[in-house]
Amino acid sequence: MSGGILAGRRQIATVFLAFAFAYFLSTLVRAITATLSPALTAEFELEARDLGLLAGGYFLGFAFTQLPMGTWLDRHGPQRVIVCFLSIAVVGCLLFSVATHFWLLMAARVLTGIGVSACLMAPLTGYRRWLTQPMQLRSNSWMLMVGSFGLVGATLPVQWLMPYLGWRPLFWLLAAGVALSMALIAWAAPAWQSGPAAAGKPADAQPRSSDAGYSAVWRDPFFRKLAPVGFFNYGGFVAMQTLWSVPWLTRVAGYTAHEAANGLFWISVALLGSYWLWGVANPRLAQRGFPAVRLMAWGLPLAMAIFAIILIAGPAAGAGAWMIFLCASTVVTLAQPAVAMALPSQLAGRALSAYNLVVFAGVFVVQWGIGLLIDLFVRAGLDTVGSFRAALSVLLGCCVMSYLYFLWAPPHNRRVVLRAA
Repeated sequence: MSGGILAGRRQIATVFLAFAFAYFLSTLVRAITATLSPALTAEFELEARDLGLLAGGYFLGFAFTQLPMGTWLDRHGPQRVIVCFLSIAVVGCLLFSVATHFWLLMAARVLTGIGVSACLMAPLTGYRRWLTQPMQLRSNSWMLMVGSFGLVGATLPVQWLMPYLGWRPLFWLLAAGVALSMALIAWAAPAWQSGPAAAGKPADAQPRSSDAGYSAVWRDPFFRKLAPVGFFNYGGFVAMQTLWSVPWLTRVAGYTAHEAANGLFWISVALLGSYWLWGVANPRLAQRGFPAVRLMAWGLPLAMAIFAIILIAGPAAGAGAWMIFLCASTVVTLAQPAVAMALPSQLAGRALSAYNLVVFAGVFVVQWGIGLLIDLFVRAGLDTVGSFRAALSVLLGCCVMSYLYFLWAPPHNRRVVLRAA
């Protein structure tokens, strides 16, 4: 494992905060459609499938870039890649602010998704080289904690500003913030060396691995073991968090738009605390023999059981129930650093980006698919509550099947041991 090249807490904190600011903005713009969904639905006369497609457009843009971005991160480094990508996010935010038709909103969301698609993968790729293994685990969880600050910012603060600014000027402010984050990263990020020589340890260097594309990633048993969980469980977790929890609260539980924003605010605060706790606990748990795979094997059934209770409770399941479910679901985020550390550090960008592709493709499919299913079940004669229950039950079934595959598939370490023997 890499020993890390960042020296001193001050340098680590500076680099972390520069990337964290960009990731904060990316999660804010990701989740803002949930808070704005009542206003956008009214202004553009959106149906459930339109709302799901609009929110999913962000993740579609994300998915488009993941494979080439992984190669670019390994070759050119986090600083150059993220600064180039964020310039596209500025354009996306400005286009969203002036859109007058649904297709322009959709195009703006796709562009924004493309632009912020490196905001987590770039720092995680850097941390794989720049930090020690315990700090990698901690920094990954704390980056997600910073992302939760963005989710908090997309709830009540946005709801409070709406009567004074309207939703369009909010995107002018987001564009300015993204431009500032580009300058901070360009100033703070360390220089980058590409190739096996930069991996830091001879054990990490494998012949021609830096030029092997994604074949080593796709073939890795550990990656394949976690792929279905990433698509349905992780993708479903993000889809519920960033969109469908709010329509559930307003259309099933009977919340007003303000009450739903308030509920989402406290959900995001709870998620922030969950990620902070994972950041504190992860290194200690790993040292005591509790790796990510074991924690996920224990935690995912709990999350799915809570999800099932929400579906059974229906209108009685409010923000508190969703808070418990989403906090329990954060265990699935342990998959991302685990995938990166299962492969050589010179492949970190590709490993992270390939897994991110799986996750965000899942988010797009789930967000849009839930909307399509809700409309389909309404047309089949179910009421609103029944349609939401039926659509989300399909997701739950897919999550259960993915978890069973996760338990059945052979782990990466077993293959490595057999080859070594």
